[in-house]
Amino acid sequence: MVTVQGISKFKNKLPTAITIGTFDGVHIGHRQILQRLINNAKEANLNSVLVTFFPHPRMVLQKESNIKLLNTLDEKIEILRDLGLDYIIVHPFTKEFSRLSAIEFVRDILVNQLKAKKIIIGYDHRFGRNRNANINDLITFGNTLDFEVEEISAQEVDEVSVSSTKIRTALEEADITTANSYLGYAFMLTGTVQKGKGLGRQIAFPTANLKIAESYKLIPKNGVYVVQSRIDEKVYHGMMNIGFNPTVEGTEKSIEVHFFDLDQDLYDKKIKVELLHHLRDEHKFDSVEELKLQLLKDKQASLALITN
Repeated sequence: MVTVQGISKFKNKLPTAITIGTFDGVHIGHRQILQRLINNAKEANLNSVLVTFFPHPRMVLQKESNIKLLNTLDEKIEILRDLGLDYIIVHPFTKEFSRLSAIEFVRDILVNQLKAKKIIIGYDHRFGRNRNANINDLITFGNTLDFEVEEISAQEVDEVSVSSTKIRTALEEADITTANSYLGYAFMLTGTVQKGKGLGRQIAFPTANLKIAESYKLIPKNGVYVVQSRIDEKVYHGMMNIGFNPTVEGTEKSIEVHFFDLDQDLYDKKIKVELLHHLRDEHKFDSVEELKLQLLKDKQASLALITN
């Protein structure tokens, strides 16, 4: 699998089968579509190509958009890498790009640049300037420009849409089990470990403070979660708190991970934390001692869930 940053960098000379979309989350519904693309490409001796865009078009075209995505770009590429695609093209989405007419996009980019011979696309896909072209226009272009169009049915598109909505809703409600079942993998947060106030260490629960650079990344509901991370090729379990640390009058939202059985300096290290279970909502305790007792209970509950 080859990742290409920008359509103009694509140098492959072989004809291709293409699908286009944001594929945020790369969840089980997306995977069915991508598997169909891969199978179609193999049967027709074509290279399979996913064309996706970054930033998300709504970030560029809707100034007030506060869209939150399930994956950062790096996370999405990492997940896509394992699916068997020949190429992933991440094209910069700009206002200038959005002004391409439908025929310019199809003829100049999909056919001339990407060598498209087959395009697999949703029945409701809109493209071109002001999104004024649809799948019927694409089929008409295909008859002239010599490529085939395969339609993803309304039922399949609806399933993908429902899955995305359910995942976002589940994460906002701390329903990790539902979110992970639709994703087909554990929801992840990726960030760099930064120095905190050291309060966790004072009560024997040292934490790695995770700083996520991408403001568009969806953060689940505040609370305590059972998590795991692969650090230096070894898997460590732990528990993570998302929230404001109200017991110690915290004012800024933080993401803090206490790893079990890990004793090493993680400062400035980039780590990926996978969420496995939700333990409880964030709560303000009457004292730090009461908080510590609850953390001991949380640890026992976490270890029980991990064991089971």
